[in-house]
Amino acid sequence: MIDVDDLIALVHNYNPRTNEALIREAYAYGMRMHEGQTRHSGEPYFSHPVAVAAILTEQQLDDSTLITALLHDTIEDTKSTYSEVERLFGTEIAELVDGVTKLTNLQLSSSETKQAENFRKLFMAMSKDLRVILVKLADRLHNMRTIRSLPPEKQARKARETMEIYAPLAGRMGMQWMREELEDLSFRVLNSDARNSIIRRFITLQRESGDVIHKITNDIRTELDREGIEAEVFGRAKKPHSIWRKMQEKDQGFSRLSDIYGFRIITGSEQDCYRVLGAIHRRWRAVPGRFKDYISQPKSNGYRSIHTTVSGRDGKRVEVQIRTRQMHEVAEAGVAAHWAYRDGVRAQNPFAVDPARWIASLTERFDTEDHDEFLEHVKLEMYSDQVFCFTPKGEVIQLPKGATPLDYAYSIHTRIGDSCVGAKVDGIRVPLWTRLRNGQSVEIITAEGQRPQATWLDIVVTGRAKAAIRRSLREEDRERFIKLGRELARVAFENAGKKATDKALRTAARTLGLADGDELLARLGSAEIASRHVLETLYPELALGKGEEVEPGRAVVGLEPGQGFDRAPCCQPVPGERIVGISWRGRGVVVHAIDCPSLVEFEDQPERWVDLAWQGGRHPAVHTIRLMLTIRNDAGVLGRICTLIGEQKANISDLHFVDRKPDFYRLLIEVDLRDAEHLHTVMTALEAESDVAAIERHREPGRKP
Repeated sequence: MIDVDDLIALVHNYNPRTNEALIREAYAYGMRMHEGQTRHSGEPYFSHPVAVAAILTEQQLDDSTLITALLHDTIEDTKSTYSEVERLFGTEIAELVDGVTKLTNLQLSSSETKQAENFRKLFMAMSKDLRVILVKLADRLHNMRTIRSLPPEKQARKARETMEIYAPLAGRMGMQWMREELEDLSFRVLNSDARNSIIRRFITLQRESGDVIHKITNDIRTELDREGIEAEVFGRAKKPHSIWRKMQEKDQGFSRLSDIYGFRIITGSEQDCYRVLGAIHRRWRAVPGRFKDYISQPKSNGYRSIHTTVSGRDGKRVEVQIRTRQMHEVAEAGVAAHWAYRDGVRAQNPFAVDPARWIASLTERFDTEDHDEFLEHVKLEMYSDQVFCFTPKGEVIQLPKGATPLDYAYSIHTRIGDSCVGAKVDGIRVPLWTRLRNGQSVEIITAEGQRPQATWLDIVVTGRAKAAIRRSLREEDRERFIKLGRELARVAFENAGKKATDKALRTAARTLGLADGDELLARLGSAEIASRHVLETLYPELALGKGEEVEPGRAVVGLEPGQGFDRAPCCQPVPGERIVGISWRGRGVVVHAIDCPSLVEFEDQPERWVDLAWQGGRHPAVHTIRLMLTIRNDAGVLGRICTLIGEQKANISDLHFVDRKPDFYRLLIEVDLRDAEHLHTVMTALEAESDVAAIERHREPGRKP
């Protein structure tokens, strides 16, 4: 854990005038409040708030934000109160700590309706003081960096929430480095096979072609020296998740994906940015359609840079970003640059955006009252890049990347979108599915009597347009959908041995947050809700039909209603093994294998023992176990071992070397499995491999839950 002197030293690097005494007081108070608490990893709990504060020092943030980080869990998890924090540290810090506490309690990955309601609260907190979100993002980043200590099902839930909500939010705020790291950490949990595959391909590519980044960086520097331009040049390979996303978007394999390297050029002036652009384009061929000038058209979060993609050395596509030092500071910190300090004073960066104006520009488009529409609006807005188009009168319309003339029409007014029959872009008639580009002028052609078509849903990308089209289609076809939905419900219920009574439909509608049974039927008929989902809402036991996967959260039988459980890290039991539970106050039940040596500690506490069994059915491969392997030290052996495990449909979630010798390696591999039979299959396959000298299941009796 970082001690208080080291933390203050980090702050002194950019803010020599920091209130050192107040930070020391907050550090001591937080440590005192969290005394005796530990994390899942066994570390003192206070190590987490300190790490969050350290992350925020990297963004050179003010004292109030850092102290909030140190105290952000005190009101929620300790005997501390708002009034006490206010008395000791002032109203500003108390308000920030209270704001982070309220955000922590929001279930952003809950049901759609509840999620939309909580998103509203999230944006309300953002509009009050954006520093609350900065602390929450740093909190999530540290939790993701240390997520390996959580049970697999919790890892997956946290990773999905991070990928869907916190990573795009960080990107939207201009903190691209944080977005990329959050995405990659989530990717490691959600699809470790794909991530490991990409990393292996990178290693192979580097072995075949050498250090491409170093070579291209030198090429760029040589070209800039020839032009007499002083600039810094940095190169890097893109993150595994970024490459995976490109592979999915372009439907290409790794070998066909070319722009996997990115280069950044930092200049002394805006004029030099354009001189660098000219030098790059004179030396290498620009890729058409891949040029963006965010200096002349900045993003709403203050981001300014020139982006271009060129065919570089050996025909490899490389992305180049060109910006000044001040632009780079905003590009790294995003909206957080507003609070950044340098040499003890608030940094006066002309490109730092006013947080109040930024949040207003983001939320002014979320004017719908419908929960589903609002949620779709928010998610699409957070994921989007931007395109700026012009009306015939010269007004600027801001749209997400990939937007079409239909999105443009709906952004002006729902009535114009509903009656749209065509569009002109730069004076030329184009199809409604045309993707708009920066700087184009768009004119919408309307006609009375025109109504939205169902095919429009595949054309538009904005939440506002999708919601308006769906609303119009629902109104127009409501009666037809209700009739169809009633028949679908009748058939589905009869197949399950149930009756689709009006009362049953009203109950399902209420549970799903819909107005009434007719609304449920209309959504069934329009395929917005599946009949299976309605059945499982009323009869949860149907969700565990024969041959279907058991939900990780319901994998254990014998718990009390609402009681949670964790697998014991000491013995890591898997389905198919006999188990017993030990109850912990405030933590639910920890599940042990019946032969776990750690159970000896509880022999004199029979009241804490819980009789448990695994749920019947097919379990997903989310149960992590540790394997200790001794393998031959030779080229390609480790790769074959990893491939062999993957062929058994098992995921490697972690791997590290225990011992390295000239002729052999000992390594500990964490593998995600379905059950005991799956474990036996994997171990048998590895034992049969000639390069594996020894294999055993590794358990740590002293490891605490």
